[in-house]
Formats: sequence, C-alpha cells, structure tokens
Amino acid sequence: MSCVSESSRLNKFLRQRYLSLPQGDFCQVTYVWIDGCGVDLFSKTRTMDYEPKIIADIPEWDFSQQGSSAEMLLVPVCMFRDPFLLDPNKLILCEVLNHNREPAESNYRNSCNKVMEKVKDLHPWFGMEQEYTLLGVDGHPYGWPRLGFPKPQGMYNCSVGADRAFGKDIMQCHYKACLYAGIKISGTNAETMPSQWEFQVGPCEGIEMGDHLWMARYLLQRVCEDFGVVATLDPKPMTGDWNGAGCHINVSTVQTREDGGIEHIEKAIEKLSKRHAEHIRVYDPSGGENNKQRLTGLRVFSSIHDFSAGVANRGASVRIPLRVAQNKRGYFEDRRPAANCDPYVVTCAMARTCMLEEEEEFKWNFGNKNNGCLMLE
Repeated sequence: MSCVSESSRLNKFLRQRYLSLPQGDFCQVTYVWIDGCGVDLFSKTRTMDYEPKIIADIPEWDFSQQGSSAEMLLVPVCMFRDPFLLDPNKLILCEVLNHNREPAESNYRNSCNKVMEKVKDLHPWFGMEQEYTLLGVDGHPYGWPRLGFPKPQGMYNCSVGADRAFGKDIMQCHYKACLYAGIKISGTNAETMPSQWEFQVGPCEGIEMGDHLWMARYLLQRVCEDFGVVATLDPKPMTGDWNGAGCHINVSTVQTREDGGIEHIEKAIEKLSKRHAEHIRVYDPSGGENNKQRLTGLRVFSSIHDFSAGVANRGASVRIPLRVAQNKRGYFEDRRPAANCDPYVVTCAMARTCMLEEEEEFKWNFGNKNNGCLMLE
C-alpha cells in the first residue's frame, strides 16, 4: 500500500506556474467551518471583487450539511491571511447557523463567546498545546518501519536526526504557514512517540483561543495534503506502550498574573477538583471514552478516574509550573484535554468553572444528538 497520497506526487513546480499568475483586483476568499459533529473541518472558496480589510467586509454564505437537505448559514467571525494562495487572498473562519439563524448543534463558539463576555474583565488568557500524529494515507505512522516497530520511546522528544525526527519538514512548513496567516503560534517540538509532534497556540484572550487553534488545525491539514500524509488528533493513535496525544491548556487571569496570584490559582484548582467528572466528559468529543485510553495513570499521564494537582508534576491532572510556584503568580496547566477536544468547549468549561461566581455556574448537558456528539449548554 502507498504511504503517501497520489495528489502529493503531482509536479508542484507546474502548479506554481498558475498560482503565480496575476489576479487583477479580485480576491479569493476561503470559508472554513467545523463539521456537524464538531470534529472535522470543511472549506470552500469564492471570488470577491475587492480585498476585505475587516471581518464585516465578508458576506455570509451557505452550504448543504452532509446527509441532509437542510441549508446552513456560514457567518464569518475571524479573518486570516492565506499562506497557500498568498496575499491578498484570505481564510475566513465561520460559525454555522441553521435557517432560523440559531446556532447549529456543533456551534460551540456561540455559547463560549457569551461566557467569555461575562468574564472579560478578568482578561482570561489561554494557551493550548496541540499534539498530533503523522500517518500515511494507509493509516501507518509516518516514518515507522513497514514491518515491526521503531525503537522504544525515550529518544524522540525534542529530537534531532533522521533516525528519530520523522516529518520535521511538515512541522516547519506548518509553523511558517501559521506565522504568515497571523495565527498566534508560540512554539513547536517533537513529542515522545515517533511521528508525533506538538505546536502551541497562545496566549490568546477569550474567544480568540478557539478561533486561532481551529484555524491552525485547518492549516495543518492543508500542509499535510501537500506532503501526502495525514495528521490525526486521535488521543490514542497506536495501541501498546506508546504515548497518546493531548491538548494541554494553560490558563491565567489578571488576578493570577498579579503579585500573590498563586492564591487565585489554588482556588481555581480547588474548583476544578470538584468538577473532575464533568470536565473529563467535555475534554474529548466521545465524552471521555477515547481519552481514557490516554489517561491511564502511567508514564506522564494522570488517571482519568482521579483528580490530582501538584507543583512541577507532569503526571498530575493539573500542574503548577515550578517558576509559577517560585514567583507566586502566573498560570496553571490542565493536562487532561484530549488532542481532538473542541477548544471552544474546553475554554468555556474552564471559564465557567474557575471564573464565574457560584450562582452563575452552568449546567452540564450530555445529549445523544448529532450522532452521539457531546452537548454543552
């Protein structure tokens, strides 16, 4: 079986001849949206006769949801430069509304934004560490031997060398694409399992966290298209003694960042300890079923069944970084979210648990709508 896609074998220099043609005063605008189950991304492109400068310049559009005759609306919410078609072309992240202009069931951005408005005076900053695994189109991890397994873990994290850093070209191209687009990408590194990588987005304030991470995921998939491989966000892509993939979230507010902020960090962690089960259920789209393959309590993973916290403890549910403990201010890291979590859901849950007053606490609703997708209200 081929490990790379057929389209990736096409002559890219020939393609460049056409991409470099002048386009006059026209602008190609690509609309990007999240699918009906809140996991995959879709896109389509239209021509505009002017270059949009602000999001209000972008008209709404529509599409037919897969498996349904219902027409859905695409409402632009965030604009980025297009690193594939280059300036003046744009990428537009959209919310999905139904024909009554109500949020689609998978549109968690809408409710997240309402919560972020409630806590905006706290200026919540988020950073998310997105882990992903590179696969061939045949589902086999990229760079792994066709038969058997690579050498055991222990030599791959932050590694250098052809025998251990598999797919670094892809990582570097994605990094540059994010910078060009205007995404707040802050770093990247090879992860513990071979062919597994991580990039970090943030700090972002409020709703911006979800917007930038979703678009970074779109760019990752597009870059991988060119290389003919697949980037999976599966929390446990390989069975056996191989690390899973997470999406740790770093959280701070103006209170935690000020002198003596450690007191507010400890209060937030105490609130999280009382909502462990609820958070686990919204930290991956399966309601925790897939994430439990990763959160085993072994290696550097906490147990999905128990909440734990500690200073400089990467095996805890929530970690207080050593420098934060020493400075007595800063941020904390929740290490439980799965790689395929919805950042809108995770940041919304974090804000509701840690930043709202008790009487404003939300209810958790886990419905079976949308093919079993998790519903958060």
